[in-house]
Amino acid sequence: MTHDELQQAASDHLLLHFSKQSIDDLLVLERGEGPYVFDTKGKRHIDALSSLFCAQIGYSHGEEMAAAAAAQLTTLAFNTNWGTAHPASIELAAKLASVAPPGMERVFFTSGGSEAVEAAWKLTREHFLAIGQPQRTKAIARDIAYHGVTLGALSFTGVQRFKEPFGRPAIDVTHVSNTNMFRGPDGGPVTDPAAFCTMLLTEIEDAILAAGPDEVALIIAEPVQNAGGCLVAPPGYWQGLRALADKYGALLMADEVICGCGRLGEWVATSREGISPDLVSLAKGLTSAYAAMGAVIAAESVVAPIVEHGVVFRHGITFGGHPVSCAIALKNMEIFERDGVLENVKALTPHLAETLGTLTDLPIVGDVRGDGFFWAMELVKDDDNSTFDQAERDKLLRGFLPGRLREAGIIARADDRGDAVLQIAPPLIADKALLDEIVARLHDVFSDAGVHMGLATAPARATA
Repeated sequence: MTHDELQQAASDHLLLHFSKQSIDDLLVLERGEGPYVFDTKGKRHIDALSSLFCAQIGYSHGEEMAAAAAAQLTTLAFNTNWGTAHPASIELAAKLASVAPPGMERVFFTSGGSEAVEAAWKLTREHFLAIGQPQRTKAIARDIAYHGVTLGALSFTGVQRFKEPFGRPAIDVTHVSNTNMFRGPDGGPVTDPAAFCTMLLTEIEDAILAAGPDEVALIIAEPVQNAGGCLVAPPGYWQGLRALADKYGALLMADEVICGCGRLGEWVATSREGISPDLVSLAKGLTSAYAAMGAVIAAESVVAPIVEHGVVFRHGITFGGHPVSCAIALKNMEIFERDGVLENVKALTPHLAETLGTLTDLPIVGDVRGDGFFWAMELVKDDDNSTFDQAERDKLLRGFLPGRLREAGIIARADDRGDAVLQIAPPLIADKALLDEIVARLHDVFSDAGVHMGLATAPARATA
């Protein structure tokens, strides 16, 4: 189809995800190369979002991935993991266990992230049923956190406007404070991270006690919280979560659908904290988005009672562990090792953090936060870091930024599930020059955004 024909067909037939269904001149991408994508008008864009946090190795590995897929398709096109298995799923499970924290040995495959979160909850329930604690039906999650939108995963999600239209949550979840250190308990930046950590952990313990310490089955959190804008936890937080889970007999889950698979420089980001969670959810970067796939990695201690009692795990996904997806995930992990992808993220994270930090010189940028190749800039309306009201957010995030980012040839994410932010998550193959180019373009976009919102602004920096 031509550009105009695609626009019309999309308007007539395609239901978009998390979007208004009427978009003038919809951005339609038809080709990718390295860290770049090209639209149907031929314009090149830097994919500074890794296509929603998942195109880890960019777009130039199609031939390798196609060869891996073809080899699998011409050997065994499909088999489930319902009482049978196939070499690709077994090999991938073993490979993931080898990169997981100590004690995490078992892997359950799904088709994506929301499914992985739901599978983890069902595994949690089966665990407690097997050890004679059926009363553990509750969970602790964080405010504004996003854990998926299928009805089970939606229970954990802490964004109320996503939940309210769909009735009572399927799981009883208490939501506690997130780790926003830019807007602490008094409304300003946190000045004492240790005290902040203690306050957060005390709140979680109080929530466990209020829910009934023998009724809480799961504590779930992201290493860096996506919704709200790349919220980083204070030192000691994850160690504290581990201690609370152990104290009250609950399981600890790291939702790493975004943060895992190299986004923070590790296959499993919680490895950096020196603790082992009981459950980890992965998706997105597991295949670098060359195929749809998700997974749950579970500690042997979670699965052992189910195995010992001969319990049937009452959950399954038809396409979970699809042979082609497994073959592509294995090839993805091979490319990571061959090309030093994790090492690239670790080496360039300090430079990216320093360069992004210069954006706070602009009046509209109040905070820059994140880690690895996962960052957010919080946008503010004055020197006091006041937040924009809803009308101002609509004007900035949905009115101005989409068109200006498109003009600048950069794909990023404007979001206000918490306060107004713009997020980036560059492909993990990005080099220093590309990261500098991303920041330069963002500087120009934010300069213009400040003018648009009536703020004084610094001179625009010329892009290379």
